[in-house]
Amino acid sequence: MKSAPAHQRCAVEAALDAIGGKWKGLILYHLTRSGTLRFNELKRLLPGVTQRMLTKQLRELEAEALVLRTVYAEVPPRVEYRLSAEGLELRPVIEALREWGVRRENSRGAGTAHAHAC
Repeated sequence: MKSAPAHQRCAVEAALDAIGGKWKGLILYHLTRSGTLRFNELKRLLPGVTQRMLTKQLRELEAEALVLRTVYAEVPPRVEYRLSAEGLELRPVIEALREWGVRRENSRGAGTAHAHAC
């Protein structure tokens, strides 16, 4: 009988590795709501994100097969992002996080800013 590896990767750890980070969850959220978005549309929806960071996060989501990138041969080039079939599976998770966040922020009391439904 084989012994278990010293560290078996937890499924939650694997999931958070794929979608973790300050901007990935918000990118996934906006793509679930809008379907397909161009780079600059995403950038406008994410105040505070730099072009470099947004590019990095989108590339990582693409590498995880959660986001599909389509480049159109136009001048200027047009690039669109949408969720892959695997990314679409995250819809109920993202929606549950949004609802939890609204409830959490709204229950924190009068002294804090209340979350909006995005």
